Amino acid sequence: MRKAIFALVAGIMCFSANAAVDKNLVKSAEKYLNSITGLQGGFVQVANGQKQNGTFSMLRPGRVRLDYKDAPIQLIADGKDLYFYDKSLDQITTVPLTSTPAGILVRKKIDLQNADINVFETSSDKNTFTLQMNLRGQEGLGHMAVVFDKQPVKLNSWSVVDATSAKTDVVFQNLKAKTDFGKNYFQLSRHKTVSTSGGDDFYD
Repeated sequence: MRKAIFALVAGIMCFSANAAVDKNLVKSAEKYLNSITGLQGGFVQVANGQKQNGTFSMLRPGRVRLDYKDAPIQLIADGKDLYFYDKSLDQITTVPLTSTPAGILVRKKIDLQNADINVFETSSDKNTFTLQMNLRGQEGLGHMAVVFDKQPVKLNSWSVVDATSAKTDVVFQNLKAKTDFGKNYFQLSRHKTVSTSGGDDFYD
C-alpha cells in the first residue's frame, strides 16, 4: 500500500518527441484547471493489484487531501509539502508538493504550454480527452496522464507511472465545487516525521 501511495504522488518519464499534441485540448484543460478554486468527491485507486477508495478534497492554491476509507492512510498537502500519514504507526513522511502530480494541478497559476510542465501527447475520444505530461528536467522520474470529461470539461481521472514503471490509476467520482473547508482541514497534528531526505523531524 505504501509503495502504491508513493507511485501516486511521485511522479513524472521519458516522452516521445514525435507524439501529437492538440493545442486546443491543452488550452481547454488549462482554462478548466485555472477556473477551479476547490473540489471534493470520491475516488477509486488501483495500484499493484490493490483497489482502494475514499474522499478527495482540493483547494487551490496548494492544498490537497485524500482520506482512504479502508486503510490507515491519509495524504495532505498544506501548500508547501505533501504529507503521507500512516495512522497505524502515527508517522508522517514528507515529499515536496512540487514533485507530485497533485502539485501540478493545484498551482496558483497553471501553465500547460510555456512553463516547466511539458505536455508531450494528447488523445481524444467521444466523451473524454487525455493529456500526457511530465516536468521538464525531471523526465526520468516518471510521467502522468490526466483525463478530462469533454462536456462540460471536468477532471475525470489520472494515471501516474513512476521511475520504476509502477502504475497507479485514480478515478474521481461525483466531484463538486467546494471551498468552505474548515480552517485546519488541510493540516496535520504533531507526529513523528520521517524525511525523504534523511533524518527525523517533527511537524506541528
